Amino acid sequence: MPTKPQVEVDELLAEHDEERPSRALSRRWGLGVRVAGLAIALLVLKQVFWPFAKGGQFYLVIFLAVTLPLVFLCYRPRGRRGGADDDPGVVDWAAAALAFVVGAYPLFGGFDAFLDRQGQLTGLDVVAGSLLLLLVLEACRRTTGWVLPVVCAGFIAFAYYGGYLPPSWAISHAGVDFPQIINGFYNDATGFYGTPLDVAATYIVLFTIYGSVLNASGAGAFFVDISFSAFRRSRTAPGRTAATAGFLLGTVSGSGTATTVSLGAVTWPMLKKAGYPRESAGGLLAASGIGAILSPPTLGAAAFIIAEYLETSYLQVLIWAILPTLLYYLGIALAVEIDARKFGAKPVDIDSPSPWALLKRGGYHFLSLAVIVVFLALDIPVFSAVVYATGVAAVFALFALRGDVRAWLRAVADSLSTGVRSALPVIAVCAAAGVITSTITKTGLGQELASALVDLAAALSSNPTAVLLVTVVLSALAVSLLGLAVPVTASFIISWVVIGPALIELGVAREEAAMFIFYYAVLSEVTPPTALAAVAAAAITGGDVVKTMWRTWKYTLPAFLVPLAFVLTDNGAGLLLRTSFLDGLWAFAVSALGVAALAVLTGGWLFGPARWPERVLCAPAAVALLYLQPVTTAVGLGFLLVAVAVHVVLRRKTHSGGEQHAQLDA
Repeated sequence: MPTKPQVEVDELLAEHDEERPSRALSRRWGLGVRVAGLAIALLVLKQVFWPFAKGGQFYLVIFLAVTLPLVFLCYRPRGRRGGADDDPGVVDWAAAALAFVVGAYPLFGGFDAFLDRQGQLTGLDVVAGSLLLLLVLEACRRTTGWVLPVVCAGFIAFAYYGGYLPPSWAISHAGVDFPQIINGFYNDATGFYGTPLDVAATYIVLFTIYGSVLNASGAGAFFVDISFSAFRRSRTAPGRTAATAGFLLGTVSGSGTATTVSLGAVTWPMLKKAGYPRESAGGLLAASGIGAILSPPTLGAAAFIIAEYLETSYLQVLIWAILPTLLYYLGIALAVEIDARKFGAKPVDIDSPSPWALLKRGGYHFLSLAVIVVFLALDIPVFSAVVYATGVAAVFALFALRGDVRAWLRAVADSLSTGVRSALPVIAVCAAAGVITSTITKTGLGQELASALVDLAAALSSNPTAVLLVTVVLSALAVSLLGLAVPVTASFIISWVVIGPALIELGVAREEAAMFIFYYAVLSEVTPPTALAAVAAAAITGGDVVKTMWRTWKYTLPAFLVPLAFVLTDNGAGLLLRTSFLDGLWAFAVSALGVAALAVLTGGWLFGPARWPERVLCAPAAVALLYLQPVTTAVGLGFLLVAVAVHVVLRRKTHSGGEQHAQLDA
């Protein structure tokens, strides 16, 4: 199967991913960064089994002090640099050195003494904290762009100038002086060293290391091969292959846009040969790429933050995601079946071994994923589980290299270093997110904004159900819009502290509220008008960007609507498996019918081409079914049955009319 050259794939990813492209370092400096990355990886692994006696915050201070300098060495201060020389300059080295000094500053005079000065920082403490603030924001700008640093600056300004706001404004406050602002960032558990960075320094970096080692073992190539082989020759095989390969590749990548680019490089030629229009193929690729972040066993980085915020296990979060994942891929499967018929897709001959032959040769690649799930089920901490899974993947990498120990050691060392380097943008974002969470905590802004959101909904209606519905819709729009501007992880963190309380105030359980926000934060990667994954897919297929965005939206529509079912009624908890098995089964079955109605509405196909009457009837059917109440379920089923009946009648008329014309012609 022909693929795009790796250089072209890397260029596409650099152009369209939400994270800025990193430097292409020369061999000498590249070696230095790899060694530093390897040392940090060993530090992270050491913390899993032999944690520092001084506690988690002590580890986070060290972690940020050694990772922040790497951002300045690996990422440019602006755009792409022309020419072969892409190594760090004097300014980059100075920033890296300063980042290490101010990052490690809390350790210089004794960490305990530094903590004892909480709320009473010295002048030097304030200077060091201020410099670290500037460096964190600059690191965030280099890796993800200007938006998040500007948002952070706005929160800082609000904290400092809040006392100048009119007292009648609900968000006004007494104002926080600058040393206390820095104290909240630098010497408090809600600032730089809060939950977001804690998650980045444990869950996220461990999973990026795991993905890197898994890829080094040849798992990425195997996942693509097994997907090609599984469906063989049929007109729906190309679409099914793209969806399956996207799901499997996501366990290695962890990024929706990166998975889309890697997936498109290997599956677009097949989709093109099968007769898929460029825009529809791009939509399928983007939807398949983003699906991996919504799916167990890896999910996205924000899922780890959910586990920390809700003080639950990561396994529990995986369980909550099972039924929504099945509904998401049901929507893609139905869209693939419809498109294959609408476009007259042709079977494609794929030269690959049988699935059984591939499983015998490389089925062991699934074992490391199984290790994570089984160990979590055995109540082994997720940190340990992913390290053990990484070890399993590393052993299999030795088999892939045919026992060449020297090459294996080099590959494992490079993978450990690459895993750390891959996590640098998330680390910068999580450290910057501490600015927002600290400001909201000190000023009470989150609760005031949440109350304002509820008051706005209440102003439109006094009915409690209507208030919840309006609040949920406004929340979905707010999270989606925020996700257009900032990375998924930051979008979730900001939304949780602002929108989460609003939903909880209206009686939504914390678990449903968190998963609702998580899904809309992730879906920002396929939300117009930015839709980074869709833009990257269009670049691969050569399709129109706007049309590709809307095709992507068609494939992912169930993912946009199913989260509403989490929070609108108590029965929505069944979709997260937080109720009895039968209640969960009922919720899933009804939601599956709703997804099927959506597929007819957007795809224009039932037993054959669907005309406007059937499609119009399927719209209220889908909405009513996804509300998950007995009465609305009956109403939704009624609309769906009428749509089917109308479709059958119209098809019969069309067929009978065709036969009469044929007889007259005869």
